[in-house]
Amino acid sequence: LLLRWRRRRALWRKVAEAQERQERSLVRMEAAVQRFREQHPSVNAASILSLPLPELSKKLRDGSLPPDHVFYAYVGKALRLATETNCITEFLQESENQVRKAKLMERQGLLYGVPVSIKDSIDCQGHDSTLGFIKNINKPAAEDSVVVQVLKRQGAIPFVKTNVPQSLISYDCKNLIFGQTRNPLLYTRTPGGSSGGEGALVGGGGSILGIGTDVGGSLRFPAAFCGICAIKPTGKRLRYSMNALLWSLAVAAAVGPLAKDVESLALCLRALLSEDMFSLDSTVPPLPFNEEVYSSTKPLRIGYYETDFFTMPSPAMRRAVRQTKQLLEEAGHTLVPFELTNVDHVIFNYCVRGMFADGGNSFVKKFKGEMENGTGMFFWLAKAPHWLKTLLSWTSKPFVRSISFYLSQQLWDSTSTPLTTSTFPPQDFCHQFIAQWKKLNLDVMLCPMLGPALGIGYPAKLSVAVSYTMLYNALDFPAGVVPVTLVTDEDEEQLKGYKGYYQDWWDRTLAKAFRGSVGMPVAVQCVALPWQEELCLRFMKEVETL
Repeated sequence: LLLRWRRRRALWRKVAEAQERQERSLVRMEAAVQRFREQHPSVNAASILSLPLPELSKKLRDGSLPPDHVFYAYVGKALRLATETNCITEFLQESENQVRKAKLMERQGLLYGVPVSIKDSIDCQGHDSTLGFIKNINKPAAEDSVVVQVLKRQGAIPFVKTNVPQSLISYDCKNLIFGQTRNPLLYTRTPGGSSGGEGALVGGGGSILGIGTDVGGSLRFPAAFCGICAIKPTGKRLRYSMNALLWSLAVAAAVGPLAKDVESLALCLRALLSEDMFSLDSTVPPLPFNEEVYSSTKPLRIGYYETDFFTMPSPAMRRAVRQTKQLLEEAGHTLVPFELTNVDHVIFNYCVRGMFADGGNSFVKKFKGEMENGTGMFFWLAKAPHWLKTLLSWTSKPFVRSISFYLSQQLWDSTSTPLTTSTFPPQDFCHQFIAQWKKLNLDVMLCPMLGPALGIGYPAKLSVAVSYTMLYNALDFPAGVVPVTLVTDEDEEQLKGYKGYYQDWWDRTLAKAFRGSVGMPVAVQCVALPWQEELCLRFMKEVETL
């Protein structure tokens, strides 16, 4: 007990150090903004913040807007958001030097002078990538990750790092170091996760472009919950190494952008899918952004479904798909029903096993000497002995049917057929899915996206609700989200009849998590086949415009 107390005391001391550093970062941001305002009292920050990224980027490149005016406008707004939502973990102080040097750049990249926020888990030289783990405090990255290097070569200015849930395996945003991040639209709601800090900052207007990662919906949940857009590319289109900080994953980890509109996402991908990326990382296929596909006006043949028959959609989710389908048909596109089958089998056998490819052994090891926070069920399941999981699987079946497979030995048994990145995506399921896609002659797919934002704390109880997003991580298809509507009083009234497909504890809890959301955004998911990010964006743009 004494040794445990001493270890915990040492951990809390490190937490205090990190929190002090976070506080100092906010003080530096405030001082920098105040200094700039005193020197440039005539700068209209509000007009700068109102510009969409393509227009802002154009003004920066043609010289009509100085980079420092844009930078400090966003630093000021980000500071207010950080105070309200707790989304920023660290101010990258070297960004001020980058702004001063921006005018000396030999070539102006596509993102010249654009302030960009970076998720905690993406390495920035000289700064921690904690992933919410206390043991990663005071372990600064030796160099920038490739995506950050490309951003800098394209003229972007990474200026803050943002909060994540511990271990990234959550679609909430809370850890023991920096605490809970709140949704900027409604503080009692989660901003989503694991790129929750990015969702809150971009959604609240404190960053015009954010970079996050996605293993099971980590870009799409924050975007949908905070009313913005995001795209998860094919895993290897923008290679992102989850490095030694994470565990044994078979699911492809993807890195991608979050922004207020689709055109901003397209601009970011144009910059990233450049010779800078291909020269820095030879493992990335040299496929530059296909402008012809993105700018095409050819009518699309679109598959759609309203439910996956695993997680019952909220009334607002179902209405979002139906209204979008109707608008697309009126615009001359062809909509074709797509039938999903055996989603429960896919989620458990491919998605969850893909997340914990070695039975959860390496996942548990990452928590050695650590305090767990916010990953409760996954951590407990990975740690519990097989006999206990088997017993609970049988006894829980009548009450929480969907949890029984979570507890099954096959899912967590590292001695069963191992899953590796070489066996992902699962070929039989992937071929079956693509065969149905080709049979219907589809270009893209319109799908539901979980929403509206759940109350803080609910994601930890409702891990099964990732079914709508995680399917496309298992398949490794590009998928984006676009907000299309707001929750209405009628949606709220219909929610009273929400039962769920299993009518168990999980379904009842999900109904509670959806309640009280009138006025919150609801998104749809837009999906394309692997390596067709430009077509996915083109479809997203069509949905956004309509």
